[in-house]
Amino acid sequence: MDPKAEKTVSDLLRETAVEVLPATFVLLGLSHQNWVRILENPELSPNAESPFLVFRDGREVTLLLEEIDYQRIQHLVRDAKIERGFRLVTLNLELHWNVVGYLARVTEILAASGIPVGALSAFSRDHLLIKQDDLGTALRVLGEHVKELC
Repeated sequence: MDPKAEKTVSDLLRETAVEVLPATFVLLGLSHQNWVRILENPELSPNAESPFLVFRDGREVTLLLEEIDYQRIQHLVRDAKIERGFRLVTLNLELHWNVVGYLARVTEILAASGIPVGALSAFSRDHLLIKQDDLGTALRVLGEHVKELC
């Protein structure tokens, strides 16, 4: 059994480094047709060195891009749902899929301070989308529970 699975959520938080990427991100909700138009133009692909997310379900395509990448495609996605001004916060602790309650506790801490978040789970780490205006408060309240803020 993984030793981290035996630790409490509080123990895991005390091992977590919170990292904030310097870029600002844009979240888009696209129609499938808009997504196809973007795919047909490879020059509009996100910078391969930057974090990005694509999630397609039966209703829409969700795209998370750095602001600079969004500027290249904005002319193609005028009817998209758009939320701007996000910062990407990484909870830098490798977690296994048998850990229960870690992300729930993080979002509970932020919710207690009135901070809305979007949660993204990668294979081994969780990430949060937090509006720039809320970032300072978010880091202050998380800083009381984590190993370090980077």
